[in-house]
Amino acid sequence: MTLTGAVMTHPRRIAAAGEVAAKDPKSRIQVVTDPDPTGPPTALRTANPSWNCVGSTATHHIVLQDDVLLADDFFSHVEAVAAAVPDEAVAFYEGWEGRNSGVVRLGALTGAQWGYAIDEHVPSLALMLPAEAARGYAKFAAQHGDGWPYDVVMQRYFKALGMRVRIAVPSTVDHDDVPSLAGNSKHGWRRATYFAEKADAVTSQACADFDVVPFYQYGESKCAVRYGARWDYLDTDRYLGRIGLAERCDSGFAGLSNPVGEGLPATVRRQAWLTAFATGVVVAGLTQQDPNPDTARAVMESLGPGGLCEEYTDAELLPMIPRIRDLATKAFEAGRTARRAQDGAMPSLPADVVVTGGNPAFGEHLVRLLGDEGCRSVYAERLVSHQEVHTVVHLGDPQCSPHTVTSTLMAAEKLGVQRLLHISSAAVYRNQSTDVCRENTLSAPPTDAEARAWWDEEQEYLHWGKRTGVTVQIMRLAEQVGPHAPLNGVLATWMLKAWTRRPMALLDGRRHQLVDHRDVAGALAAVLALPAQSPVYNVASAQFDEMELAELAAQTARLTPWEQAADAPPPASTMSTTLITDETGWVASADIRSGARAQAQWLACDTHDDLAGLGLRRSR
Repeated sequence: MTLTGAVMTHPRRIAAAGEVAAKDPKSRIQVVTDPDPTGPPTALRTANPSWNCVGSTATHHIVLQDDVLLADDFFSHVEAVAAAVPDEAVAFYEGWEGRNSGVVRLGALTGAQWGYAIDEHVPSLALMLPAEAARGYAKFAAQHGDGWPYDVVMQRYFKALGMRVRIAVPSTVDHDDVPSLAGNSKHGWRRATYFAEKADAVTSQACADFDVVPFYQYGESKCAVRYGARWDYLDTDRYLGRIGLAERCDSGFAGLSNPVGEGLPATVRRQAWLTAFATGVVVAGLTQQDPNPDTARAVMESLGPGGLCEEYTDAELLPMIPRIRDLATKAFEAGRTARRAQDGAMPSLPADVVVTGGNPAFGEHLVRLLGDEGCRSVYAERLVSHQEVHTVVHLGDPQCSPHTVTSTLMAAEKLGVQRLLHISSAAVYRNQSTDVCRENTLSAPPTDAEARAWWDEEQEYLHWGKRTGVTVQIMRLAEQVGPHAPLNGVLATWMLKAWTRRPMALLDGRRHQLVDHRDVAGALAAVLALPAQSPVYNVASAQFDEMELAELAAQTARLTPWEQAADAPPPASTMSTTLITDETGWVASADIRSGARAQAQWLACDTHDDLAGLGLRRSR
């Protein structure tokens, strides 16, 4: 095993970088400075030469950032790890503000010394790669970097290699909280989830691979849940509902005595409880052993600042930390108790609805959201003859082969489907001159080409329904928000610009309607729960003007400038959603900002099926 390495820095911090490099007793660590220190601040620019300076005979290369604190005996520890896991990427740090903080907590609470990272930007404060992978990074970044954040490019590089990242539990590197030259200070106070001041000998190279990872981020409690080859990132209360423990969680929270979490904002108290309760549920499902009390206290100590560091200053967080820790400790034990008392698995009930067509990743995601609404459904990319189908929800897409509609309707007729709900788009109203579009606004085919394509698809379904006597309804969705949303939406386009540091071009006078995927599921469930009434419904969650939408993109993806475009805006019209509310009682309830953040993270980090649309090759 032969190690080389680099500390990436800016000339203004070269002294600090030199101190980090000097901690290696074998003097193998170079200091690499920003090749364009007067350019826009970005870690990506310095990362390329830092990975490109791997030694010719090296088997491993480590890159550190200049604002790190190293555990005692760190470099001896690195050598031992490199020898033990020669073919993997190793992160020696994970911050308390990331999704992977949940991996570290679960690892610590179950006695694991390593955990495989879930999909997120790679924790790159202290990262070691096999030498060949290190040598290939700069070329990949040159081809695919395109302004993306360094840790996102690194994550995509690993996907292209088919290489997973193992995270040290505990971290042997911490973050020295100095102002970020790359603009990351907006992420707030950042430290390790769980840090060891001395790098002890690793007794096992076994790496935990968790299927459910609760985490607390941006003030929201979430669970990463693996469904087959894909991850879903959902609200923790939804996950607990899916496994039958939501009521136990709620009753435990309602029964809290006043001193536990006293003085915390109500939302903080609730979201911290959810995260720690779900963590207890997962841990109880993995081991019957009680965690070390000191370890449990340490990982719960970082839960609050990790989840709230972008919402509060460090001065505001400090008095909250012990209150959240005590609350989380109680919630963790409540979650363990609830999981152990649970009687067997949730019953599997037959599906009432088959969702078909569209993007399979979105279809599967929608089916799970429908289940949260009490509507049992399954996803099938296409209808097949052996299925027993009463109701079909078809995800429309006029860009697909024209044979798709025909084959779907032929299969539906053969199977004796009795009700079909076709998901269409608000794009059918493009370039309408009226301010408010109602379901009966269109009395003739639209002249706009995109609108006409959606109209024609709708008409084919409606005409089929009249011919066969099958109930057919159309649901026109506003621009979708959430994971797997189409890449051609304005919000998605602006988020991609924000992630890659390109200005957004604003058109004065435009108005935008968005629909959160959770609201899509709620609207579908509301319509399907009642006998069919109107043939067409408009569905939207919220409305934004041009500036408001630009701010939403920048706040949930990356702060970025915008500019006024010279083009004339199209007519500004919006859909009325009064009809579906009047007939079914449905009202939009999803937090659109939360949905937008989920979409932004999906675009940047998550495994999805649209990498080609971002100019990236697919993972192997």
